[in-house]
Amino acid sequence: MDAPRVIVHPPSASGGRRVRVGAEVLGTAYSLRDVAEFLRRAGLEGLDASDVAESDLIEWRGGGPDEWMPPPL
Repeated sequence: MDAPRVIVHPPSASGGRRVRVGAEVLGTAYSLRDVAEFLRRAGLEGLDASDVAESDLIEWRGGGPDEWMPPPL
């Protein structure tokens, strides 16, 4: 069985990136640590922030894992 495809959407004006697995939105991440936590909650155990940045399971849209906008003032 294939692993689910994780989509991290482009940074939004609010400063976060929506994280989705299949049709399910897991939440809005503000860091790699947030993405790792969402994936842990979704059952993908054992991933830390560095794993998330390098994982082939994750499709980064609108910039890679180093693209995070700060929240507006």
